[in-house]
Amino acid sequence: MTGFRGLILDYGGVLTDGPEMADLPVRARAAGLRVALLSDAHSVPDEYAERFDAVVLGGATGARKPDPEAFRRTAQLLGLAPDDCVVVDDLPINVRGASAAGAVGVRHTDPDSTLRELDVLFDW
Repeated sequence: MTGFRGLILDYGGVLTDGPEMADLPVRARAAGLRVALLSDAHSVPDEYAERFDAVVLGGATGARKPDPEAFRRTAQLLGLAPDDCVVVDDLPINVRGASAAGAVGVRHTDPDSTLRELDVLFDW
């Protein structure tokens, strides 16, 4: 695995895009990563929430996506700096916010391309 130690994922449009994406937090944690869910949703099903080390919904940290502070605070909940994290989101504006916070942003468009990119970033 590379120097990245955290993965921050969006819910709607990312985790909801098929079984491989829904299983991504489990795969990441098995690889030793800290994993957070950062979503503007007001709730997520329990079976998703239990797959994460931290769940941040809406403006629970006092900042909302795409504000870079939302990504900084979520990384902090994982005990990490933003530059230790990769963020996956389907909205370009949120990927830009993650990058502005210092994280590596990955724009999710389809499971195959996202998983290929994460394979390269995490070397798993």
